[in-house]
Amino acid sequence: MDNLFGDSIERLFAQIATPAAIRAIEEGASIDALWQALEDSGFLDALVPESSGGAGLTLAQVFPLFLSAGRHAVPVPFAQTMLARAWLHHVHAPIPKGPITIAAFGMRSGENSISSSAVPFGRTAQWVLADLDSQIVLLPTQGVGLESELIADPASLDVAMRWKGPRAENGISEEAQPYASLAEISAVCHASLIAGAADKALALTLDYAGQRTQFGKPIGKFQAVQSQISVMAERTWAARMAAQMACDSTNWWPRPLLAAVGKSRTSEAAAVIADIAHAVHGALGITQEYDLQLYTRRLRQWRLAAGNETYWASRIGEALLRKTSNSALAFICNELSAERL
Repeated sequence: MDNLFGDSIERLFAQIATPAAIRAIEEGASIDALWQALEDSGFLDALVPESSGGAGLTLAQVFPLFLSAGRHAVPVPFAQTMLARAWLHHVHAPIPKGPITIAAFGMRSGENSISSSAVPFGRTAQWVLADLDSQIVLLPTQGVGLESELIADPASLDVAMRWKGPRAENGISEEAQPYASLAEISAVCHASLIAGAADKALALTLDYAGQRTQFGKPIGKFQAVQSQISVMAERTWAARMAAQMACDSTNWWPRPLLAAVGKSRTSEAAAVIADIAHAVHGALGITQEYDLQLYTRRLRQWRLAAGNETYWASRIGEALLRKTSNSALAFICNELSAERL
């Protein structure tokens, strides 16, 4: 099953999410053609039940799709839209057309406005599924009463946004929401994306180390470089295993503590992987023309999105402290393992 979905989505992303296409969208080009190809593929409704026109797959089954989206640095909220559609279907809310991003952190609700300092994929999304603590609201990214401002990185897809006027009256209350929070759902998305981008950065680094020569031989033959790459490979595969664990669910929503483990571990690995990739590539790796920066920038952005490693580690710690009758080992075996004892 993994190979079936993985191979199909890899072929699609290889055609529509090329480095040239990513650069063009970062510079303001339209996402219409790319998004239409995703709509036509049918993958966006994979988590929606078959009775409603979807495929009825589980989170574990679509993990290869999320991983591939990260590997290709897909510049639209692909994984977020899949989970947002499943979430909206679960609460019997209308599912709008177009890309939907998830803003689970940093949303501020005032008397006459809603704002966020950084909406993930805000530049390429048409809707924002936003967590306002007491309720969830679906907000448009275009239209009257909306202000948006690019953040410091001009190539970032995140945007600061402010919606004017009272817009929370049609929100969805906590009682109707799924068993996992929007924060945990977003954490699963970004953990998988980090794992995919790390895999691509490792592949580029291995290729470069095998081709770049110094003192008459490839730099990959030097023990110091080999040591760095081995650490990078270890962190990359640990991130992949953690992301896969985060998606280990027989439903479309994640198990909360596994989501916390996945995002904590992948965020911790992201900076190390990006640093080593650039160290091995040297000066070439930081140039805009070279593809490596497309993935290492995402690693750093996705590390912070949906909570960094410190936030999710504290969530795990709080859960452990609540289990006063269990030892730490029993907690790990019973709560933090993909297979419960």
